[in-house]
Amino acid sequence: MRRFALPRQSRFASLLWIASLLLLWACLIAPPAGAASTPQAGGAQQAYKFGQSGTPLGAGPRLGAFLKNMRPADIFPGADRIGPPEGKPAVARAYAGDKMLGYVYLTTDIVNTRGYSSKPIDVLVGLSQDGEIVGARLVEHHEPIVLIGIPESKVQAFIDGYVGKNYVKEPPRPGAPPPVDIISGATVTLMVIGDSLTRSVLAVARHYGIGREGPAQVAAAEHRVLDMAQTGTQSWDALLQSGAVGHLRLTVADVNKAFEETGRQGAIEHPEPGDPEDTFIDLYAALVSAPAIGRSLLGEAEYGYLRDRLAPGQQAILIAGNGYSFKGSGYVRGGVFDRIEIIQEENSFRFTDLDHQRLADLMAAGAPGFREVALFTVPTDAAFDPVEPWRLQLTVQRVVSVKEKAFTAFVLNYDLPKVYTQVEAPAAQAAAADGGAAASAAGGAAAGPAAPDAQQDEGAGAEEAAPALWKQIWLAKTVQIAIVSIALLTLIAVFFFQNQIVKHEVFYKRFRTVFLIFTLFWIGWYAQAQLSVVNVLTFTTSLRTDFSWEYFLMDPIVFILWIATAMSLIFWNRGAFCGWLCPFGALQELTNQVAKKLHVPQIKVPHGLNTRLAGLKYLIFLILFGISLYELGTAEKFAEVEPFKTAIILKFVRDWPFVIFAAVLLLAGLFIERFYCRYLCPLGAALAIPARLRIFDWLRRYKTCGNPCQLCAVDCPVQAINPEGDINPNECIQCLNCQQLYHNEKRCPHLIQKNAKLKRHKAPPPDAGIPGEVVASRKPTVRPRDPSAEPQPISSNP
Repeated sequence: MRRFALPRQSRFASLLWIASLLLLWACLIAPPAGAASTPQAGGAQQAYKFGQSGTPLGAGPRLGAFLKNMRPADIFPGADRIGPPEGKPAVARAYAGDKMLGYVYLTTDIVNTRGYSSKPIDVLVGLSQDGEIVGARLVEHHEPIVLIGIPESKVQAFIDGYVGKNYVKEPPRPGAPPPVDIISGATVTLMVIGDSLTRSVLAVARHYGIGREGPAQVAAAEHRVLDMAQTGTQSWDALLQSGAVGHLRLTVADVNKAFEETGRQGAIEHPEPGDPEDTFIDLYAALVSAPAIGRSLLGEAEYGYLRDRLAPGQQAILIAGNGYSFKGSGYVRGGVFDRIEIIQEENSFRFTDLDHQRLADLMAAGAPGFREVALFTVPTDAAFDPVEPWRLQLTVQRVVSVKEKAFTAFVLNYDLPKVYTQVEAPAAQAAAADGGAAASAAGGAAAGPAAPDAQQDEGAGAEEAAPALWKQIWLAKTVQIAIVSIALLTLIAVFFFQNQIVKHEVFYKRFRTVFLIFTLFWIGWYAQAQLSVVNVLTFTTSLRTDFSWEYFLMDPIVFILWIATAMSLIFWNRGAFCGWLCPFGALQELTNQVAKKLHVPQIKVPHGLNTRLAGLKYLIFLILFGISLYELGTAEKFAEVEPFKTAIILKFVRDWPFVIFAAVLLLAGLFIERFYCRYLCPLGAALAIPARLRIFDWLRRYKTCGNPCQLCAVDCPVQAINPEGDINPNECIQCLNCQQLYHNEKRCPHLIQKNAKLKRHKAPPPDAGIPGEVVASRKPTVRPRDPSAEPQPISSNP
């Protein structure tokens, strides 16, 4: 009779359950990691208080601590002294003698700057009185990719790319690429730094009146809204003259000059053909949600239809043009009109195909014919004020080579004439304006901060107006998200229909090899979505501190893979990730396949030794987890036992000790398949512990598996099958090799014996196929008795 659970395996499972309970207990009672640590400048580490907008409030002591260890000119060129932190949010004034030059602040005092490690990234910023960034220095961080892997000098070089920018005079477009190229391997960290620089500049400029009129002067006594009671229509010329229809005309010379100013040689060498004075594009835009403009351009019937489908407060914009297509073809493939963008102050948005309606022509008297006429509804979640100035940015592309394009942008400015608006002055707004004027009179708009409450409300509004950084990242990686989603759905289908798929051995083996190549090259080296035990340690630490999904949403591909991995632990085990979605695991298996082709001898580790060596990875994980309870940064350094950063993230471009370590592990994997996965991987151990909660067992076994048959156990590439035939779920990588044997009628001894018995039972009798009369006519053959033969006694035994 087959034993389904071994005493040794039961003891090991019990130990895993005990380890799970200990980890849960440690997560709940351990103090936050780094609670007693101090910043590099010597200031005390303190808890942050976040408002609803996610903006830290009143962290001034840290600013002073960092400034003590920095020369004034290092952060603010030309300054000989920096005053003490003051105000809320905290800033320090920079002086040259008695002349104030500007302000110095810490980004973490202004905006949320938590990066990949879920800890703040501190950057000191020097801001001039006209809003220009004159200096920026990285002073503290806990990002693992920068702690070990990428030189901090490269990160500082990235930050230096923001020096000289004036986001007060030229607000950045949300979602626009940073002014400096992103360093491969540190995308999330650098995007967080860049986002914190731009948002903090705008927040400080608003609070302290930098580069703009003071709050009292900005506060208007009147509030304008669209006049929805207007009637009547106007001609095309009248709309143009009043400014109700904005116009931009570009010639061939204008476009060629713009590409020349980019300095890109490839774009300069491919000028736009034609006469320089020929029209490249004739572009028009209008706010058709204003009743008088909408009726004039759309006609009464079309405007009525538009008004009925607009949500309360929603706006609509009409764009028409001849020449260069402002629509392009991107919206056909991806659903987004990538050549046009609406920008209003620091807010911007693009239209999608769901916002678009194609029109044949315009109804205004005297309107010319257009090649393209499009009616767009403004997305309801976009921050857009129809009575404030906005601009339509047109992106023009130029093909440089087969794989490369150059881009430049032009702007159509639009300012709705006041005749289409009406004044609305609520009592609450008048009171707010009076309060702002009193505060300005008391403290001075340009020199001192506004009232704290006003600051907090204004900062919150500014924070909410701009899309969250993680949303910008997800929108920018829409194609990558779609690709990884398709890959995951394909893998799920393979697991659900594994019993049908593995019967086609040649197809399945080729499919698995192709999928592993995709995992290595696309998920690993291209998308750099290698999961790590650092993610596990960061997650458990955040559960004990200030957990927020925003930290983990910064990298959409990593987030999606973690969600898929967590779900797979319930249905299968850790093998769904380790065997299919781990780039370094794929690298090991693919290199081992090459080694087998080259007849490199494979080492079969004895079962007893293999079982004991497999416990090493659990010990490594528990050590790392224990260190993370004390200091996450230290645990991240010890997590270099993972070669993932060297082999996948940095593609072996690293200091030679790390490269040698990764190479040795790969070399061992040539002789022992997935050597690192089986014995040293702490991430595999971290996944195996919760995988004990799985509620399904999809791998089929026969009663004869293990007793007497040992074929699957011998053939398992990672020796995850015990001699008794049981599959160890803690070590199984879901390669489905055993399921191929399970259905193979030519190799599986159980099926061979079963088929042989069926053949014997179904064998035809000796007379099968002979006519009945022939059989009946046959007479038995009687041999003549030999007279000389001795008579034989009859035996009593049967």
